[in-house]
Amino acid sequence: MTEGNATAVRSAVTRALRGVHWYLKELTGEARWDDYLRHCAEHGHEPMGRREFERRRADERERNPVSRCC
Repeated sequence: MTEGNATAVRSAVTRALRGVHWYLKELTGEARWDDYLRHCAEHGHEPMGRREFERRRADERERNPVSRCC
């Protein structure tokens, strides 16, 4: 395998792994925490703790259940 091919393979694998990482964060809700922290930083707010954030998310889901087919 030439150096150019090895680089292309590494690049493709890296892109694939980043895609899987993104997908898992979206699927598990981890991305919501990142979005919240980004929002707080942009607006100069002190973020609540992770436990409180997750508790509020859980409470909101209980108050407003959404039926999904998938």
